[in-house]
Amino acid sequence: MDGLNVSIAFFFLVVGVCQVLRWFSKRLLSLGTHGCLAREFVGSLQLCMSCLELRMLMEIGPWGGGFGLDVVLTLLFLLSAVHGASFTGASTNPTVSVQEFLLLQSSLAVTVAELLAQAAGTGTGWALTRLYWSWELTQLHFIQNLIAPECSSSIRASLPHAAFVEGSCSFLFHLILLRVRQSHPLYRVPALAATVTFLTYTAGPSTGAFFNPALATASTFHCSGNSFWDYIQVYWLGPLAGMLAALLLFQGNIPRLFQKNLLYGQKSKYKVPKAKVAAQVEGEKPQQKRKRGKNSSEPRA
Repeated sequence: MDGLNVSIAFFFLVVGVCQVLRWFSKRLLSLGTHGCLAREFVGSLQLCMSCLELRMLMEIGPWGGGFGLDVVLTLLFLLSAVHGASFTGASTNPTVSVQEFLLLQSSLAVTVAELLAQAAGTGTGWALTRLYWSWELTQLHFIQNLIAPECSSSIRASLPHAAFVEGSCSFLFHLILLRVRQSHPLYRVPALAATVTFLTYTAGPSTGAFFNPALATASTFHCSGNSFWDYIQVYWLGPLAGMLAALLLFQGNIPRLFQKNLLYGQKSKYKVPKAKVAAQVEGEKPQQKRKRGKNSSEPRA
């Protein structure tokens, strides 16, 4: 269990350092594009380093560390909740950034800048985590260093099935994200953390359940077993298709592409009961008759 304690200390250290970086970025940078880029970079750095260490525990822990999958899933839920509470508006996911662009919540320039910041953050997180593993502080890290040069692909199913799994995970994640995005953080953060934990538990054996193209690129694109185009189809095109399907189902349209609602009819926000409308019409008829009688009884000049 010493290896698990070191990993937990690593998680605390990563979150603490990233919080300090966020504090400095708020003090030194403006609230515009520079602040947005800093949030995305720091959030992607935190997410990548935490997830790489957690995936190492998930793969090696059951037979090399003496703890089961329940411990790793508990850590995943807690880390997801901490990430959701500390990201302060950063998406740290290319599909979320593209979704905000399609919802007219960000411009093309801001979206491209966010994608570049996410790529830089995940790349830096991957390099720092590999450096941390090279210190071999625990037996788990020693084993990870031995198997890292010959890592195998996380795709353990046929290519169409794997793309469907990643797309389905992205679909469910974005559907819940759209539903709770305006909710109070007290409800939004646990809901998203539970969703991530459930999807990782169910889809992890097939594809690793990344449903985050940037994170998948840093974690598994360098491993052997599949071509670069295979990885693109599963970990980029699959999640993007799932995000588009969730957005279309939730909104009925894609605001950036077309305004017409394709799935749901436009209904009035306020409904008036038919009986009330009929009573109003019947009540207006005697008033109209009295007005006509009054007008006819007036003397003519």
